[in-house]
Amino acid sequence: MLSAETITAIAEELADSGRTRGVIPRLTARYPDATVEDSYAIQGVWRDRSVAAGRRLIGRKIGLTSRAMQAATGITEPDYGVMFDDTVWESGAVIPHDAYSNVRIEVELAFVLATPLEGPNCSLFDVLRATEFVTPALEILNSHFELEGRTIVDTIADNAAYGGVVLGGSPVRPDRVDLRWVSALLYRNESIEETGVSAGVLSHPATGVAWLANKLHQHGARLEAGETILAGSFTRPVAVARGDSVLCDYGPMGMISCRFV
Repeated sequence: MLSAETITAIAEELADSGRTRGVIPRLTARYPDATVEDSYAIQGVWRDRSVAAGRRLIGRKIGLTSRAMQAATGITEPDYGVMFDDTVWESGAVIPHDAYSNVRIEVELAFVLATPLEGPNCSLFDVLRATEFVTPALEILNSHFELEGRTIVDTIADNAAYGGVVLGGSPVRPDRVDLRWVSALLYRNESIEETGVSAGVLSHPATGVAWLANKLHQHGARLEAGETILAGSFTRPVAVARGDSVLCDYGPMGMISCRFV
């Protein structure tokens, strides 16, 4: 495992990259033996320093929830990162493209919790009982490490590539719709780029939330009431350039739009 000094130094490097919008050499290019545990340790130092600087944690993101993405990265379970209050946009937002690096968009559902969720035996049904509502969400991916050759170790250290989230559409209570069958059409500049069905997220999007609650329990933590949990994408990421407009049609659950300038 990496030394505490190295972990802190990389966390500081990522924080500086976030401020300058720069891209830095991959962690695994410099430390080929770095592990997933090292990555979460780096993310943890970065997170704690962000909180100490005044940022407010409002939720978590879950990534790599589809079999295709897990096979592509050579892992067998999802990853996760944190969401801060200054990363949330509303539908219709005009978003500065320069606020992010290597900008891409993913289609997701977000679970907003009414009560805490805690492992070690949290189930899909526990998630549905604890959820106040589910809402459409577009995740903005943001990569501070160079993309070429990137591995899961690099991605986790970089807060699981989370940059921001656009929330909108028509929120629903989880008992009012079969969440497996929520579908979406993602458009970029009025051309359809991706389609997907939310069952692609571990057969049910709430499954990822349960996984996260159980994973956090291993570290003495839990998901709190009021947190927003991004459950994972059910489309491939779509690259977005300055000037692009994005619209995602979730059918009965409404639409989300934004534009990057």
